[in-house]
Amino acid sequence: MISLKVMHAVGRQWRLLTASMLVMLLSACTILPTAPVAQVYLLPVPPATNTPRTQTVNWSLRVSQPATNQFINSSRIAVQPEGQEIAVYKNSRWTDPAPILLRNRLIHEFRTDGRISAVSSDDDSLQADVELSGDLSAFQGVYQAGNSEVLIRFDARLVRISDRRIIATRHFEIRQPIKGSQMNEVVDAFGLASNQLATQVLNWTLQQSPQ
Repeated sequence: MISLKVMHAVGRQWRLLTASMLVMLLSACTILPTAPVAQVYLLPVPPATNTPRTQTVNWSLRVSQPATNQFINSSRIAVQPEGQEIAVYKNSRWTDPAPILLRNRLIHEFRTDGRISAVSSDDDSLQADVELSGDLSAFQGVYQAGNSEVLIRFDARLVRISDRRIIATRHFEIRQPIKGSQMNEVVDAFGLASNQLATQVLNWTLQQSPQ
């Protein structure tokens, strides 16, 4: 006959085993992350308007990724906290590296405008009359003397593809204040700065002639 002492010991071991199995099961099934997940942001783009454009050009355009330095050529969101120091916003990334974001934003602007009917990117490998490229030397948030802003510097270059002749060049510099300290407010400022740049590049490009 089994004593009460033995029965209590067996019961205790069974309860411990059951509890251990339950903990293992919950650990295997949990979907909670063990570390914060980085936020990934789209570059804000304004809604398209249906404004008709009666005047069009008779040449096609290829928009290529701008050249840039190794740090900006990344999906990390760059920030310049003081002086010449460069860093990144913690746990925040773009959907694509900055040169691709800028190229795609420019393509969107040209296609929405409609005055250049044939617009492609360097990814398409399509023939075109003119190529828009350049150098992206700044695409970052800047914090200096208590002020915060987004800075974009783009040296644009229009090249006639048939003979690789440079048609025109221009330096663009956009500064857009950051209205707040939240990351979504930083991203909104990047969007507004990119909108200004895209509009200026569009108008400048349409003033040029590849002939």
